Amino acid sequence: MKSVAARIVELIQSENLPVGTHLPAQMLADRLRVSRSPVNDALAMLSDRGILRRAQNRGYFLAQAVTRTTDHMGLAPDDSISAVYFRIAEGRLRGELPDEFTETMVRTRYKLTAAQLNAVLGRIAQEGWAEKKPGYGWMFSPMLTTPDSLMQSYRLRLTLEPAALLEPGYGLTRQAIERCRAAELHLLNGGIASDSADQLHDRGVRFHETLVEGSGNSFFIDTIRRVNRVRRLLSYRSMQDRSRYRQHCDQHLHILDLLEKERNEEASEAVKEHLLSTMRNLKNIRGILDAE
Repeated sequence: MKSVAARIVELIQSENLPVGTHLPAQMLADRLRVSRSPVNDALAMLSDRGILRRAQNRGYFLAQAVTRTTDHMGLAPDDSISAVYFRIAEGRLRGELPDEFTETMVRTRYKLTAAQLNAVLGRIAQEGWAEKKPGYGWMFSPMLTTPDSLMQSYRLRLTLEPAALLEPGYGLTRQAIERCRAAELHLLNGGIASDSADQLHDRGVRFHETLVEGSGNSFFIDTIRRVNRVRRLLSYRSMQDRSRYRQHCDQHLHILDLLEKERNEEASEAVKEHLLSTMRNLKNIRGILDAE
């Protein structure tokens, strides 16, 4: 629950939302790519802390300006939970964990308390790469776990994303462009080194999904969201090498500049070249992506 609450606060901060802004649970669930249940829990927590206010039959609204970091607000995720989370992710990529598993197996293997077990499985379930089976036990969802499957996902994106920018009526709001630009500048100003793997992944996902959302084409939008969900694990592993991120940021900023000037055909070509560049970089780090 804390990680979802922290992500809601970060969303409020990154978009500079004014006091009084309505925060619908379904909108947040869609933006954070989680179910409504953990979002509702997080909204209730933030309401208890006075950050949000709840209006009967209307939902939650921002009650105060948010100026402190999530660390200082006590919303940062538990480092020990994050460490176990990434050990489980790595174990899954290495083929060390079976397709189906029990809570007892995970608790024993990683020496977890009951609270830690619930927290780490809750995060994994929220992110969509494992789910509880009817009755008893858990199962991993089908995910990209090999470099070849990751490259296949990029070939799909290479077809879809440039085309999205050429859809009739395409448009991004100034707020969306500025939100994406601020995220890239944050990375260039030190975030590449300091951000966690999941923060880096989510920033990249938000950028590309925002581009596609500008098309207004629900088929494009649904497809890119599905692809981004299933590439999460290999995306984490690829972040062992962050040397390429400065180039990515420069490319993202160039794309935003073109879209702001409504030069969509040039922006479409720039997206295509950006994805091809990323594919070349991924080939260079195949040794990192391959399971050992």
